[in-house]
Amino acid sequence: MTDDAVPDLRASDADREQVAGILRDALAEGRLDMEEFEERLDATYKARTYGELAPITRDLPAAGVTVPAVSLTKDPAAGPDWSGRITGGEGSSTWAVAVMSGFQRKGHWTMPRRFTCLAFWGGGEIDLREANFTDREVEINAFAIMGGVDVIVPPGVEVVVRGIGVMGGFDHREEGVPGEPGAPRVIVTGFALWGGVGVQRKLTRAEKLRIREERRQEKLERRAGRRELDGER
Repeated sequence: MTDDAVPDLRASDADREQVAGILRDALAEGRLDMEEFEERLDATYKARTYGELAPITRDLPAAGVTVPAVSLTKDPAAGPDWSGRITGGEGSSTWAVAVMSGFQRKGHWTMPRRFTCLAFWGGGEIDLREANFTDREVEINAFAIMGGVDVIVPPGVEVVVRGIGVMGGFDHREEGVPGEPGAPRVIVTGFALWGGVGVQRKLTRAEKLRIREERRQEKLERRAGRRELDGER
């Protein structure tokens, strides 16, 4: 006998009672409401073959089967360990100057308590996404004269902007975002004349790749789930 012939086999009274028992357990556990229970129970006693019985309990656990626990709350994603990034001591660099040129502070470096920089007809970039911090509160004192300075901070860091602009300006868009517990506070101050100091909040490249991979896995799981449902139909 082939497997294809099994759904056509006639069901016995014992088979119908076994299905009815699963339905009664599901009602008692709250998996079915009374209306669903009555509909399925009626279909059970009308069923004549295994093929008619099988769909009735397809979405219910059989007797003796342990159902995995389901969490009804979404655990927050693990954030960075800020305590490990506030190191104390001295910074890697405390100043930078760009005169008709540029400067960068990025990658793995240590932000001092106070960093002073000047961009005159030039530009600078201060990237704190992978930086350590000497203190919980650090200050960037930026002077942009017909030039610009870009400050890049990671998510979770509080930003306060206190700079003054004359025919120039300081970017205040990232102000007001609460910092994560234990995260540093970055104060951006200074002076901009015909120039600007921008503040951006960005993920690191590694974090972007991780999020992209998580989304790819979610898409694959959804596709697999749809294929499984289509197969059941």
